[in-house]
Amino acid sequence: MDNKKRLKLKKGANAAKYSGLVNLILAVIKAIVGFFSGSVALIADAVHSFSDIFASIAVYIGLKLSQRKPDQTFPYGYYKVETFTSLIISIIIIVSGVGIALESFDAFLNPVIIDIPLISLLTAVLSIGISLWLSIYKDRVGNEIGSKALINDGKHSLIDVFTSIIVFLGILTSILGYPQLQGVAGILVAVLIVYVGTKLAKNDVLVLLDACIDPEKVERIKKLAMSVEGVAGIHDIKVRRSGPFVFADLHLETKKEFSVEHANLISNNIEKKIKKEIEDLDSLTIKIEPEKKLKMRIAVPVNNENGLNSDISEHFGKAPYFLFADVSKGKITSFNLKENPGLNYERKRGIKTAEFLRDENTDILVSGDVGEGPMYVLTTEFIKIVTFKGNKLTDIILNASK
Repeated sequence: MDNKKRLKLKKGANAAKYSGLVNLILAVIKAIVGFFSGSVALIADAVHSFSDIFASIAVYIGLKLSQRKPDQTFPYGYYKVETFTSLIISIIIIVSGVGIALESFDAFLNPVIIDIPLISLLTAVLSIGISLWLSIYKDRVGNEIGSKALINDGKHSLIDVFTSIIVFLGILTSILGYPQLQGVAGILVAVLIVYVGTKLAKNDVLVLLDACIDPEKVERIKKLAMSVEGVAGIHDIKVRRSGPFVFADLHLETKKEFSVEHANLISNNIEKKIKKEIEDLDSLTIKIEPEKKLKMRIAVPVNNENGLNSDISEHFGKAPYFLFADVSKGKITSFNLKENPGLNYERKRGIKTAEFLRDENTDILVSGDVGEGPMYVLTTEFIKIVTFKGNKLTDIILNASK
């Protein structure tokens, strides 16, 4: 793990730690006021805040463990601990929703009169403000570092805003003489809380099962890879999330059959470009294979213009003609003969001939005599060079296409 990733995880762990401390102070205040005012809603909200502390502790532990370096037991790192933590928080959210529903139903059946109502109201307002701030803070840091657990904890704090609003309304309606309304509002919000928690839990389970939950990122990776010179096609893109980071695999087809060195260069260019655009990408595995062309263009040096019965030339730069044959599915579909323009040059005749083959979009050259200069041009342009196999020109062309 590089320092940048470690700093991200550390920042998330600190956010979870500070959140836990703030929730602890808030829970103590609500518990004290609830006890002296006789507000069952405030006491229940205090208990709920203590559950927030456990959620923050879970996030903190998860992000701390995610900072561990990969080892023999966990060669891909400990990132999924963060996702597992996120699932725990999602379950806490669901349980909290069910608890709020039960408390709200009880409040509807057994409404109570609140003592010291003004202080109770101010405490509920304080809880609303602090919960909203925590929600925004954890969501911002979570999105910044790509931590699903911290984002979910931020949603948990947002749910706390609604529960504190229910407490506020319960106290207010109790003062106005309608204490039963607290229970009705609480049940409605509880249904929303359980729905949100279930949706988050489903997402966490999919991540733990290595499901692809980000099709937009798949398309983005494909688009970035296709923009690199030499790439003909992309397929079998696999993207999985592990904690705050993404792992990706892809197969790419090159426009020609590259050398190992050039294939590695293309692979490195793709990886640099994608990692620059997708910051949460941890690793990218690329498998390179030549493009599966339906038609191959094969060039053979010949001495005369007798079509497929032309005499084969053993020379390259000095060959008067080249026969170009298009081969598809093991058959010659078309051919034509062209004069070699390299013969018109006294110097660099072989290089001019190689450039001529490049301009003719040649895929394979059949020749037994290619100098160092022309060889460089041909290999740079990814034109494959094969030796003669067979006696007849037709056999030589078909053997070269295999």
